[in-house]
Amino acid sequence: MGRTAALCNTRMLRRARCRVNLRLDLPVAIGLLLGCSSAMALPQALPAPVCWGLIVLGLALIGRQKLRLPAALAIGLAWAVLMAGWGMAARLPHSLEGEDLTLRGTIAALPRESDGRVQFAFDIEQGLGPARPLAGRRIRLSWYRSAVLPLPGSHWQFRVRLKRPRGTLNPGGFDFERHALEQGIVATGYVRDGPENIELAAGGGVDGVRARLSTAIATAVSGPASRFVQALAVGDTRALTQDDWQVLRATGTAHLIAISGLHIGIVAGFGALLMRWWYRRVPALGLWVPLPQMAALSALLLATAYTALAGFGLPAFRTLLMIAAALFAVLLRRVFHPSQAFALALIVVLLVDPLAVLNAGFWLSFLGVAWLLWCLPRNRDVAGWRMLLSAQGVMSVGLLPLTVWFFGQASIAGPVCNLIAVPWVSLVVVPIALAGTALELCMAGAGTWLFQFAAWLMQMLWFLLEPVSRWHGAMVYLPTPNLVSATLALLGAGVVLLPRGAPGKYLAWLLFAPLLVPTFERPPPGAIDVTVLDVGQGLSVLIRSAHHAWLQDAGPAIGEHFDMGEMAVVPSLRALGVSRLDLMVVSHDDNDHAGGTAAVRRAYAPTQTVASRATLSNDEQSCEAGMQWQWDGLSLRVLHPPKFFPYLKNESSCVVRIEAGGRGLILLPGDISSLIEGRLLRESGDDLKSLALVVPHHGSRSSSSEAFIEAVAPTVAMIGSGYRNRFDLPRPDVLQRYRARGIDLFDTARTGAIHLRIDADGVHAPVTERQRRRALWREP
Repeated sequence: MGRTAALCNTRMLRRARCRVNLRLDLPVAIGLLLGCSSAMALPQALPAPVCWGLIVLGLALIGRQKLRLPAALAIGLAWAVLMAGWGMAARLPHSLEGEDLTLRGTIAALPRESDGRVQFAFDIEQGLGPARPLAGRRIRLSWYRSAVLPLPGSHWQFRVRLKRPRGTLNPGGFDFERHALEQGIVATGYVRDGPENIELAAGGGVDGVRARLSTAIATAVSGPASRFVQALAVGDTRALTQDDWQVLRATGTAHLIAISGLHIGIVAGFGALLMRWWYRRVPALGLWVPLPQMAALSALLLATAYTALAGFGLPAFRTLLMIAAALFAVLLRRVFHPSQAFALALIVVLLVDPLAVLNAGFWLSFLGVAWLLWCLPRNRDVAGWRMLLSAQGVMSVGLLPLTVWFFGQASIAGPVCNLIAVPWVSLVVVPIALAGTALELCMAGAGTWLFQFAAWLMQMLWFLLEPVSRWHGAMVYLPTPNLVSATLALLGAGVVLLPRGAPGKYLAWLLFAPLLVPTFERPPPGAIDVTVLDVGQGLSVLIRSAHHAWLQDAGPAIGEHFDMGEMAVVPSLRALGVSRLDLMVVSHDDNDHAGGTAAVRRAYAPTQTVASRATLSNDEQSCEAGMQWQWDGLSLRVLHPPKFFPYLKNESSCVVRIEAGGRGLILLPGDISSLIEGRLLRESGDDLKSLALVVPHHGSRSSSSEAFIEAVAPTVAMIGSGYRNRFDLPRPDVLQRYRARGIDLFDTARTGAIHLRIDADGVHAPVTERQRRRALWREP
């Protein structure tokens, strides 16, 4: 009998030890996080058999106490690589790029109408003919000159032309290829005109409900204030302008607009309070189901409904997973420490979506919660206002390194603005807007007065935020830090947030200093650093010397939502640490060169602007041959157009040559044709010879004559063009002229931004953005 009891006790101890060893705790969560992050830092994917081997090995070792973290790291790395590989394999086959395809599917999310086109996500249900393998995938379409606005959830048949996800790639710019992998977008394209474009079924589903509610809000609230209620109630941010986003970024309150993780958490808390109130009214309910379980279930249901109003977007869905993981312990009647609930939520998110680590919102939300769990006091007697101040201070300091890493900026006014905006929006405006939404769902028009009240409250807050955003220094822009600088700043934040009396707290602020220092070295006198920015089908070239910086052209701009000056040029200048522009040259007035000029001038106010235009503004100087600047051992000379030359668009392009010690470093000819090339050959002769050349007119057949290339004799030629652009530039025969002379060719459509240093001795260390930032999601 005693032996049987001892054997049973031994088995129970082993099972208990197994349960302890296999628990999903913080070491496992950290291991998975490090593994997924490491996978996204790989320049290329690991073979699938290696990944499966790592997963099997990790699962075999994760039950051992000391190997739990490295085992989880191996699992996270392999799982993320496999998911990324599957996402890349699902992309549009190269053979279907540029082909006319017929697709049937559903309009996903809310279509956006702007600049004469409608943009929307399209979930393919059936592909006809060669497009059959695309079934079950998501693409992003533009419909130009559309006479109808497709309703969310409606079923359509379209004739489309697609290409693989490809975006401009610049320092500090938006990485569309990474975004496409994270969002599951396998192709982008546009709808072709034709009788094949027909609606198969009317709109419906969750997105249809969102669209109906958004329209009801716009009808109920007259004036522009409706855009805030639409964003907060149903996650519809289409009516927010670029100026609105600038105000929100400058005041650090962008996280409060639309359906955010904070709001979903508040809705979940409201669901729990609602169930507690109901149990107090009907105590007998406790005899059937305990209050804690019903409160958790109510919180989960309301959080799920609110996430549905956001269209189950990935950021909101991740927050829902976090909340569900935390409530899961309550439903199972288990007592979890807050850190254990946090670890479980992180594990669930990473297992369901390991590519979440590509999203800035993932890091900001999880690290924000981690800082709060670690730093805020456990004493419930602390006053609410003191807790709010502490939380805001922790978030401001703890998340500063990440905001600089992801966005290259920091809101100085943000901590103060959030003290007012967070409780105002989350505890007042959002509940009122949601109450109006609930009434509107029950009966059309019932939520009108609540929508109007919520809009009025947001307008009151906006009257405060808007003037603050215009304060000088409300927002500071910092150069893109390297990994070492960001890691040091995070370490510094951890030390600064230690309890009072901890040694070295004040010295830890010094660890933030590397965030303020540009990571590049200035060229010596007599040398220049050239960056040909990737602005699609257009041109923008940044040139920096020892103490000066100037810009030639600013890329294209079409309407409010496509301005490469705002989207690519300005972020690149800030990421590269350019604090001022001494000179801006607008080669000519074509949109692909001059469209982004206004955005650059708003951000930088160049000391001098020289332009070749039919009509100059008051603060612009006409570009004329003979103009010259002497900077840092360099000479900048304008070779064309001569004085009194009529404005003839491309032929009037401002041609600039930079030289050092009498030797040409780079020639920037704009969009001149072979006619002006011949004129330059006659008038300038040997003055054209340069070590580097920006290829005239993006490689068009009308330019780059044999004689011109011979006269310039560059070692490197660079082209600014867009991927699969409609002009089919650069032309193959033009490229062959350069290759036949052994000239190294770089094209921004294939390489991203191009960086090189040039001095009198030659061209040094040319590197492209695609070489510098190789990644799993990057097209080769």
